[in-house]
Amino acid sequence: MGLIKSIKMWLFFKKPSTPLQPYKNLLKLFSKESIISTESSIITKIAPFLVLSPLLLTVFFLPPIFGKSFYIGFVDAFTITGLLALSTFFLMLLGLDSGNSFGGIGSSREAFISALVEPAMILTVFSISLMGNNLGIAKAAINLNNHFPMRHMASFTFAFISFFILLIAETGRIPVDNPETHLELTMVHEAMILDISGGYLGLIEGAASIKFIIFATIFVSLFMPFGLDMNPFLSLILFVFKLGIVVLAVVVVETNMAKLRLFKVPNLLGIAIVFSFLSLISFYILGS
Repeated sequence: MGLIKSIKMWLFFKKPSTPLQPYKNLLKLFSKESIISTESSIITKIAPFLVLSPLLLTVFFLPPIFGKSFYIGFVDAFTITGLLALSTFFLMLLGLDSGNSFGGIGSSREAFISALVEPAMILTVFSISLMGNNLGIAKAAINLNNHFPMRHMASFTFAFISFFILLIAETGRIPVDNPETHLELTMVHEAMILDISGGYLGLIEGAASIKFIIFATIFVSLFMPFGLDMNPFLSLILFVFKLGIVVLAVVVVETNMAKLRLFKVPNLLGIAIVFSFLSLISFYILGS
């Protein structure tokens, strides 16, 4: 996340911040007092932990960085999507708890976006798992590395486009959301966390960063499936390089597009749903 902001500032001819700035921000937040509204219930105190927990659990289910490392093979598209949706649910609950109008707006918008993201994500990951001959995403990533399905290139391309759109939408990046704004007309994620501060805010900010890493890791593991059979050290370097490619792609999109109006977002997510269906249909019917 720090690297994205640094590159964007450099492209805007500003003095770039250090890529380690998010860590400094987290340390600062954890050193501050957490102030909670008197209108809030116990949910505000426990929700930040409940937002973070499913994401930390998902990290252990991600595909391996190198082929011979340990991985959990039974986790499929429904499990991953369910855990991510559970984290989003607790975040929406946090936004609603204090009764703040901004929190309600943000939670409503988040539910609106998530309802369109989750079906597309299930279809996309399910489709790419079928190409990998295993519904478990970790095993599918290894199979794609060993035997890339060239005859399913059309399905693979459709799934690639769909998942990249979902990565942008679910992690709250432009053009779906702007993580740096506090304007009530545009904010989604920020609106839900206006009432929390200190360590609780640090947990939420950390969860947002972990969520981006989860999506980026799934993206590079399933759609750039090469390098797992290399030396572990070289595989790690290649993995970081592939994450860098995702970062650059996100920066290019954010610096060349404006944020969409809220009611234009379904058009973008509709494209992701259509491409996910096309990926699945072309896999089954056309065999391409």
